[in-house]
Amino acid sequence: MSTVLDSLYANYLTLYEPKSVTKYDTHKKSELRDVYDSIVKINKDAPWYLPTKNGEDVSYAINLKENARQLHNTIAQLGGLEDGGLMSRKNASSSNTDLVNASYIGPQDIAGDNPGFTIEVKSLATPQENMGAFLKEGATDLEPDTYSFDVSVNDMKYEFQFAVDAGESNRDIQSRLVKLLNNSSIGIKATLIESESDMSSIRLTSEGTGSSPDKPHIFEVSDDNTSKRKGAVEYFGLDYVSHEPTNAEFAINGEDRSAYSNHFTVGKMFEIELKGTGAEGETVEIGIKKDVDTLKDNMRELVGNYNAFIKAASEFNDSRYGSKKLVNELKGMAGVYSDKMVSNGLSITNDGSIDIDMDKLEESALSSDDVKETFSFMKDFTANLLRKSDQVALDPMNYVDKTVVAYKNPGHNFNSPYTTSNYSGMMFNFYC
Repeated sequence: MSTVLDSLYANYLTLYEPKSVTKYDTHKKSELRDVYDSIVKINKDAPWYLPTKNGEDVSYAINLKENARQLHNTIAQLGGLEDGGLMSRKNASSSNTDLVNASYIGPQDIAGDNPGFTIEVKSLATPQENMGAFLKEGATDLEPDTYSFDVSVNDMKYEFQFAVDAGESNRDIQSRLVKLLNNSSIGIKATLIESESDMSSIRLTSEGTGSSPDKPHIFEVSDDNTSKRKGAVEYFGLDYVSHEPTNAEFAINGEDRSAYSNHFTVGKMFEIELKGTGAEGETVEIGIKKDVDTLKDNMRELVGNYNAFIKAASEFNDSRYGSKKLVNELKGMAGVYSDKMVSNGLSITNDGSIDIDMDKLEESALSSDDVKETFSFMKDFTANLLRKSDQVALDPMNYVDKTVVAYKNPGHNFNSPYTTSNYSGMMFNFYC
């Protein structure tokens, strides 16, 4: 059963989980209580309907819910939950994004000079790599038995056991070990390396980077004190460190610094990602973008996620009444602001998505005496989008075709908290 559940969760995370995770994916107890109360209220008034068994409906509902959550997080990141609205978030600038990416994480109400700096990237932080011995494809020299070895990662020790049968080939055992290590999710990636001479080896690469004087290695492989038969580590060469982990070396405003990772923060105001090294002495300027450039970035991100939401809602538009309902609702919301959108470089297409004319958008922002006032309509639009995304995330089944069994008696209905298990249970329908 555990194997089935592992497959289920892997499938769910791969297909439906958004690529990015933000601070808005964590919640206080009071916020979770509000969500629960909203679900109970919805279920109290909802009619009874037959659980859907259509695989496309199941996929559509889950996909719709996750895209709604992603849209909510995007609006929140852009300042949609704050009084300043869409214009409140400031963005960082980098003069060379091939070498350094920057994100602004400081306060939005900064005053005075731009708190920027220069950075010179001398070397990137690198992971540890263990390259095993290259073995012939033929039968293994290991005697049939159960073997085990230990892997120590960040002060945690994990034991791995595997059996060797008579006549098994080296490559078959290596392939099993690669899967065993990768499925364990302990912060090490295993890869089977094949040579032109029909020989193969196991390469282990740490997900983390950097080292310290008291801990030069990120992970260690040994079978000196393991519970089963030893000998596999030496035979496969799993303990040979072919590349030592290194720290990132860089200079900020001419001052040499180092970090364990290529991701770090500077002055609690900028989040930095080192991507490459330039010529000796080459520096990258990091700062805060001008308001008009920030506006363009924010609009591009908001519209991109809105269009993704429209696309998800339109997935079954030709054959599902529920999807047409949501698309029409979104079109209606955007249509209220269509005149102001057009005059500021935004246009609504026939399918409900939004196109941006960046030149016209910039011209409108530069010619405006008050940018926030000029684009205040977007604050109202995003507020409506936020409410709609929350509604869809709470009850995606509202936009899925379903057979109603009975409507509840008005004024005499009652809470039915188990109704939500219909949604969560959909993910298990084909596994139980």
